[in-house]
Amino acid sequence: MRMMQIANWELKLKLGVKNLSFRLKIIFLSLLAIFFISGLALLYQIDQKISIEIPAEGGAFREGILGTPRFVNPVLTISDADKDLTSLIYSGLMRLGYNGLIPDLAEKYEISEDELCYTFTLKPDLKWPDGKPLTSDDIIFTIKQIQNPTTKSPKRGSWESVNIEKIDERIIRFCLQKPYAPFLENTTTGILPYHLWKDLLPDQMPLSNFNIDAVGSGPYKIKNISRSSSGIITSYTLGRNENFALEDPYIKKIILNFYPSEKKLIEAYQKGEIDNLSALSPKDILKIKKDTSSLNTYLLPRVFAVFFNQDNAPIFTDKNVRLALKLATDKEKIVREVLENLGTAISSSIPPGSFGAIEFPNEFENFDETQIEEAKNLLFKAGWKLNDEEQILEKKTKNETTKMEFSLSTSNVPDLIQAAKLLKEMWEKLGANVNIKIYETGDLEQEVIRSRDYHALLFGEVMGREPDAFAFWHSSQRNDPGLNVALYANITVDALLQKARATFDTKKREEIYRNFQEEINKDTPAVFLYSPYFIYLTKSNISGINQKSITIPSERFSQIHKWYVNTKKVWKIFKN
Repeated sequence: MRMMQIANWELKLKLGVKNLSFRLKIIFLSLLAIFFISGLALLYQIDQKISIEIPAEGGAFREGILGTPRFVNPVLTISDADKDLTSLIYSGLMRLGYNGLIPDLAEKYEISEDELCYTFTLKPDLKWPDGKPLTSDDIIFTIKQIQNPTTKSPKRGSWESVNIEKIDERIIRFCLQKPYAPFLENTTTGILPYHLWKDLLPDQMPLSNFNIDAVGSGPYKIKNISRSSSGIITSYTLGRNENFALEDPYIKKIILNFYPSEKKLIEAYQKGEIDNLSALSPKDILKIKKDTSSLNTYLLPRVFAVFFNQDNAPIFTDKNVRLALKLATDKEKIVREVLENLGTAISSSIPPGSFGAIEFPNEFENFDETQIEEAKNLLFKAGWKLNDEEQILEKKTKNETTKMEFSLSTSNVPDLIQAAKLLKEMWEKLGANVNIKIYETGDLEQEVIRSRDYHALLFGEVMGREPDAFAFWHSSQRNDPGLNVALYANITVDALLQKARATFDTKKREEIYRNFQEEINKDTPAVFLYSPYFIYLTKSNISGINQKSITIPSERFSQIHKWYVNTKKVWKIFKN
């Protein structure tokens, strides 16, 4: 009956329209069109108000990396190319999140009351990409390999005195000999699959094909490896790991291309072979940046400074000399001209953004020529006079004349060379004679730093997220392999650094770090210059890159599973 009524209504409508005059038909159809278009516009406005754009699966990106991978293995990784791949392929008990460390393979962890033991519980049903179960045996195997001196792992120092105990298939306990507040950082170390590595002896590990065709539990797994005709690896193609412990990555495919030099890397970017790159100086990156690219900058816990070797250059035993050189240093100019403002001037041994960092801004803000005069007056009062003939400051005693001259050693890196030249100009205005010595990076580390064979050293220190400055400033670290390159010795600082390592209360530890920095500032064993940003050039359509602070360049990938290229629209009520 109802269907008959609808049919009758449609018939009457058709007859009514048919009987209309031509003019009325035009008016009727126009009104009908307006009504239809208005309805669509209204629906569109409603959709825009109640719908949002969210990440969608799919897409890809191509990245250029300097160097060639050799050890895609968290136990052996050395180069940045190795570390980039390791960050994508492996995962640890913990992982760097947007605001600090978060559980990755771990479901939870507990710290004992004496702060010596850490007990981790793994998430249930963890699996390797081949479907094999991931258990506490994999964790123990990995750490034992790091601890074995035969393996020669660069991470051995961080795990050397840690005892490991298997509680069950999902629970592992690490016990330390003494409290060490930054220990959790160690647990971001990638884990190896025991079932694939177990038959290899420690000295065979560097020879395994798994160092190249790596298998991990991270967000991505290897799909393909390309090589040149000479067998050199030219690219890796990675796909999503469906067994990743955190949420599934959005981006479907990542292609990493490797280049032997900065020149080749830049050429590849300019030709459009790659979308993303890093490892270039600020000047080079700004020069080649495309309109379709985004510039991502990260705070790095790195301190670049001039360290004074008082043993090799006696003039630095005079604190007035060290203070005068600091006063005469225009740090903002170095940041502006060397880093293109992609960095920040510093005045402390702990970099900005790191836990416990403090600054002494009067050292570098609003620098002007009056500081040169202030520095000169400081030296004149200390007995230094200008030799009019040589235009060099000198200090005469009964037995000898000491001239204000010394060498400044640094690495053959464009940024450091330019910074050294600026320092030379600044300090020669003061009346110093500065001889710049440039070394290849390997030679600087092996022949100069290890033997402490320098007067002043322009050098960068890489600190952790938890700024354990022990290796850089404790007196026990003055000789190789320690990194106390200022050969600094202060019993107060030694005590503070030891106390900081054993203090878990964050407020107390922060106060210790403040006291430590104030003590260093008082002694002036170095001129702290700048902390550079890590610069990452990416294609504009890559979203979700929200990391602000990283410790090493490879940590830019720590939250890559949240990056996305594709998007889709959904109504807000259906977002989750």
